[in-house]
Amino acid sequence: MAHFFIEYGLFAAKMLTLVVLIVVSIGFIIAMAASKVQKNRETLEIENINDKLEEFQDALESEILSKEEYKALIKQRKKSDRQERKERKARLKLGEEDPYRPRLFVIRFEGDIHASEVENLREAITTILCVAKEMDEVLLIMESGGGIVHNYGLAASQLSRVKSKNIKLTIAVDLIAASGGYMMACVADKILAAPFALLGSIGVLAEVPNFYNLLKKHNIEIEHHTAGEYKTTLTMLAKNTDKGRDKFQEELQDVHILFKKFVSENRSQLDIDKVATGEAWYGSKALELGLVDEIKTSDDYILEKNADMDIFEVSIQVPEGLRDKIHALLYKSVSSVLEKVWYKFSHRFNFIS
Repeated sequence: MAHFFIEYGLFAAKMLTLVVLIVVSIGFIIAMAASKVQKNRETLEIENINDKLEEFQDALESEILSKEEYKALIKQRKKSDRQERKERKARLKLGEEDPYRPRLFVIRFEGDIHASEVENLREAITTILCVAKEMDEVLLIMESGGGIVHNYGLAASQLSRVKSKNIKLTIAVDLIAASGGYMMACVADKILAAPFALLGSIGVLAEVPNFYNLLKKHNIEIEHHTAGEYKTTLTMLAKNTDKGRDKFQEELQDVHILFKKFVSENRSQLDIDKVATGEAWYGSKALELGLVDEIKTSDDYILEKNADMDIFEVSIQVPEGLRDKIHALLYKSVSSVLEKVWYKFSHRFNFIS
C-alpha cells in the first residue's frame, strides 16, 4: 500500500509539473500575441497641469476657509474673470491679438539599463515639436542611473531635436542622473537638481564573467573560432589573453573619450578632466562643479512657471499585457528581496544614510 501511494505521489507531481508548464506556455503565447496588438493601441495622454493645481488649491481652500471667506474668494475670482473677458473683448474690437502665453511641455523619463522608454520619449518629442513655438519650453523630469551606451546615445539625440528647433530644454533631476543619465541631462539648456540628487558618473564600466577554469576542471573544452583579429576580445567560456584584455580596455577608453567629448560640447564650462573620473556627486557639490545650474526640484519649477505659462504634461501610454504584468510581478519580487538584503548589509556596516 505504501508503495502505491509513493507511485501515486510521483505521478501526481509529474502531472502537476506538466500542467504548470502548459499553463505557462499558453500564457507566454497569449502575452506575445497581445504585445503585437498593443503596439497599435498606444495612446497620447495630455494633462493640463494649471487646471490640476487650481483644482488642488480650490479643494484645500474650501476646507481651511470659513464658508463666508470661501464665498468671498469665489466672488472675487468671478469678478476678476469678468474683467479679463471684458478687456479681451475690448482688445479684439480694436483689432489687437491676444498676447501669446508661452507653454511648458512636461515629459517624464525613467531610465533602466536599456533606456527602454526611449521609444515613448521619441514619440512624445515628435508630438510636441508639431505644435511648439520658440517661446515655448520643454521640461524633462528624468531619473536614470545609466545603462547601455548606444541606447542612451539615442535618448540624448532625441533631446537634441528640441534644441535644434530653438526651443528651450530644461531637465530636472529629483533623484539621479548618472552615466548615461547624465549623457542625456547635459544636452539641456538648464539642469535643475534636488539637493540630494546624484549626478555625474562620467565613466564607462564593463564586466565579463569567465568560466574557463571551471570548465577545464570538469574536462569541458570550448572551441572558439573567429575571423578578424579583434572579432572578440574577452569571452565568457574560452581562455582570455593579455592581448584581448588590452584591446578590451582600449575600447573602453575610446568610449570614455567619446563620452567626455559629448559632455564637453554640451557643457563647455565644465572642467571635464576633473568631473570625468567616474565619480558622482550630490546636488550642492554638483552645482559647485558645474554639473548643474540650479538647486531646485521639478515641483518647485512647475509651481514657479504656473503663473506665466500654460503647462501640459505629455505622455505615451501603452496598455499592459499579460507578459508585462508577469514581468512587473517578477521584477517587484526580486527587487523586494534585494532591497531587504541590501538594507541588512548596509545597516550592519553603517552604509545607510
